[in-house]
Amino acid sequence: MAHRALVVDDEVPLTRILSAYLRRDGFEVTLAHDGPAALAEARRQEPDVVVLDLGLPLLDGVEVCRRLRELSDCYVIMLTARAEEHDAIAGLAAGADDYLTKPFSPKLLLARIQAMLRRPRARRDTRPAEPLRIGELTLGVEARDVRIGDRRVDVTPTEFAILAALAAAPHHAFTRRELIDEIWGANWVGDEQVVDVHIGNLRKRLGDDAHAPRFVRTVRGVGYRSGAD
Repeated sequence: MAHRALVVDDEVPLTRILSAYLRRDGFEVTLAHDGPAALAEARRQEPDVVVLDLGLPLLDGVEVCRRLRELSDCYVIMLTARAEEHDAIAGLAAGADDYLTKPFSPKLLLARIQAMLRRPRARRDTRPAEPLRIGELTLGVEARDVRIGDRRVDVTPTEFAILAALAAAPHHAFTRRELIDEIWGANWVGDEQVVDVHIGNLRKRLGDDAHAPRFVRTVRGVGYRSGAD
């Protein structure tokens, strides 16, 4: 089945260009040009990936992303015409998986999307994958399910990928670049602070105190590792 993409931007010529690139690569594409329309299309279409502009009319991209996260675990790439760091961080904090600053190459956007969609999802074979664990935290690899004891924790696809990478190598301290290469791909270019933002989001969702971590530990001067001893 073709992947479904929702492209949301009030710059109509840009949405047409991005749509053409995505369709050429086999995507089914839907367009929206404001925040409420984006949420309506997301409910109707159930996209695999949403390309979401930050500066939308009626409802901005950050709020759209927050609401989108309540109804979908699709991948979200935030677009911003503003190069200020806090704009990208606001998008990531709202649940976006990645971001690009305008102007950008449509080929770069397509490469980012393809890299995200290559991340492992639910397995199709009949042998269940063994769950990954960090202390009392359990990651169900097939269902991409995160639990602390019996309590389910909702995480984004990227947050799950970070947890899975840490849990699979419990004694390894990952640099930010290693996590980027593992999750976003070796060709990803951008601010490595993207990792810190996702880690911060994860800690909030998990109720993990950075000063007394149970699940994700900061390794000073290096990066991050699993909280397991």
